[in-house]
Amino acid sequence: MSDQPAQRPIRRRHRYPSDLSDRQWDVVSPFCAQPTATPGRPRSTSLREVVDAINYRWNTGCSWRMLPHDFPPWQTVYWYFRAWQRAGTLRPVRETLQRNRAAWPTDPDNPLKSPDTP
Repeated sequence: MSDQPAQRPIRRRHRYPSDLSDRQWDVVSPFCAQPTATPGRPRSTSLREVVDAINYRWNTGCSWRMLPHDFPPWQTVYWYFRAWQRAGTLRPVRETLQRNRAAWPTDPDNPLKSPDTP
């Protein structure tokens, strides 16, 4: 096993229009970083998948229990959402994604990432 965490997980799930591009993830990932020496069990869930699930919920307005099953379990996503909300992490992530929306490349097949989408 490598001591280095994987930078970009291999995607084995359906890609949703709300998923972050690699460029977007590079911008918001520092907000989601956690200390390397945290007590407890090692993380088994990709933080990028968690952020993609939260972004999916922001874009669709679905309830937590209605998150598609190919995301991490809704309880895990909700746990990170609440922890980051309490720590003040979610606001800068959301504001960064919204503020820089015009800078992201537009994809005609992906209207959620279009800068013209409110």
